[in-house]
Amino acid sequence: MFAENYLKKNSSSALISTSVSLKTGIIVVIPCLNEPDILQTLASLQNCDLPDCDVEVLVVINHSEIALDSIKAANQKTKSEIESWILEKNNNQLCFFAIGPLELRKKWAGAGLARKQGMDEAVRRFSRINNAQGIVVSLDADTLVEKNYLVEIEKHFATNPKNVGATISFQHQIGNLPAKHHEGILLYENYLTYYKDALNFTGYPFSMFTVGSAFAVTAEAYVKRGGMNRRQAGEDFYFLQNLVHLGNVGEITSTKVYPSARLSDRVPFGTGPVLQKWIDGDEDLTLTYNFEAFKDLKDFFDLRTGLFRISENKYKVLVSNLPTAVSAFLLNDNFWVELEDLNKNCSVIQSFQNRFFQKFNAFKILKYMNFAHGSFYQKENIYEQINKLNQYK
Repeated sequence: MFAENYLKKNSSSALISTSVSLKTGIIVVIPCLNEPDILQTLASLQNCDLPDCDVEVLVVINHSEIALDSIKAANQKTKSEIESWILEKNNNQLCFFAIGPLELRKKWAGAGLARKQGMDEAVRRFSRINNAQGIVVSLDADTLVEKNYLVEIEKHFATNPKNVGATISFQHQIGNLPAKHHEGILLYENYLTYYKDALNFTGYPFSMFTVGSAFAVTAEAYVKRGGMNRRQAGEDFYFLQNLVHLGNVGEITSTKVYPSARLSDRVPFGTGPVLQKWIDGDEDLTLTYNFEAFKDLKDFFDLRTGLFRISENKYKVLVSNLPTAVSAFLLNDNFWVELEDLNKNCSVIQSFQNRFFQKFNAFKILKYMNFAHGSFYQKENIYEQINKLNQYK
């Protein structure tokens, strides 16, 4: 089994005892906590055109060990409803499983651990049939998918066999939303697109959407990456931003998922909390990062080949000639230490180029953006910033 060592180290016993079809090529994982409308998501999958391979769908019903009795009861009801639905809908090529309810330790309980439990189980099942290229798909329990969803995922990885993963296009459900809520989700989607495109403008090679309901990874890459993290929020962002350093993460635009735009206080950040703050008047989604901060970052990235084996004195001169915001950040962050370590471990410039963005990664970029807007820039109207960015396309 290709994942034997990983599973021994990271996972408990199997969650599903049923045997795995040798034709299984896609396993969709859905964390589920108090989701009364989960059957809509399952029906959306059941209505998909079927790919050449067999498909499994793992619904990981979960709650914290300290969850309210009402939540535990709702989860148990969900389990019964899914199992009844499965009796009518399961077939040899598309098979659904209701796992749990799993009681998660209060320290780690959340979307990250639930997603990890399901994705680990998917890897275990692929390992049983020795299918290292099996595709583990991450979906959410409030999300609908297009009819060609499964077919296009299979097609993408068949066409791009070197991809270790892929993000999937998405659009939030906006039907019947109140005006303020509707405006908020459109602003938020514009922000996500602006930030992704602005990162691409700077020369950062790994700009992408990081949405938990809209990505896939090969079983082998999942294991090499070390599996999903247990973060209670942002697990998708951390996982994907680390996955890109393992290999190419593609983008599937030929199909789409439709996450809910619901308000939420389950997690500290993400779509639900952002929208709740917008509704409450605690966050202004019309404002976003100033495009000038991205231009400053591009000036630095454009010079990165000159950082190979550079002396500290020359580095300081180079930094002093950069725009003030990025120059101040590099000094404040003491980036020289990381650069020196990078140079010590890179004998040729190609290696240096390949590993530069492991040091100046998405986490550091976000740190820079917040630093720059703390002292040098103010956030500006999102549509004005999008127009500024579009002038460079």
